[in-house]
Amino acid sequence: MLRSIPNFLTFAVITLNKVKMKNLIKFCAVVLLVFIGCKNEKGIKNIKQEVRLEKHSFDSFGVKITKDAALNSDEMLTMFNAMKAGDTINVKFASRVKEVCSKKGCWMKLSLDDNSEAMVRFKDYGFFMPKNIANKEVIVHGKAFVAEVSIEDQRHYAEDAGKSKEALIAIIEVEKTLSFEADGVLLIE
Repeated sequence: MLRSIPNFLTFAVITLNKVKMKNLIKFCAVVLLVFIGCKNEKGIKNIKQEVRLEKHSFDSFGVKITKDAALNSDEMLTMFNAMKAGDTINVKFASRVKEVCSKKGCWMKLSLDDNSEAMVRFKDYGFFMPKNIANKEVIVHGKAFVAEVSIEDQRHYAEDAGKSKEALIAIIEVEKTLSFEADGVLLIE
């Protein structure tokens, strides 16, 4: 079989040399149409693969990550509590999804304990999460940081979450939040 590889490469080079420019342009056009057709309705690639690890099934979003060496939510909360505004750390942790953007899945909130949560956004809006994953377990990989969220941004997030107008009006203070920019997510099925 290894001997056939050089023969195949020789055949491929000879064939490519015989291809007319018109056929090459047609081929490139078809490839371009296939790539355009593989994008979702918003034009953003939603990279999703199913990965099977041990006895669990995972859906993978963004860059491919593994579940190995993920902190639990208590350990992550301890790390967040040691941080001040402007600090950033690269980390991977597991938690339960508390809430997801109801419009397009462009953010989610992860529970750290009964009173604390981490606001997760996705790097460069490179992928979104399904809107129906509240109370499911995820593993996120990326950058953890402490940020201050303006009143305007808080109201925007509350509106995305489907909160009432009264709840929006009740937001009157800048909030210190535990934030996370995920480049990869494993959704545990």
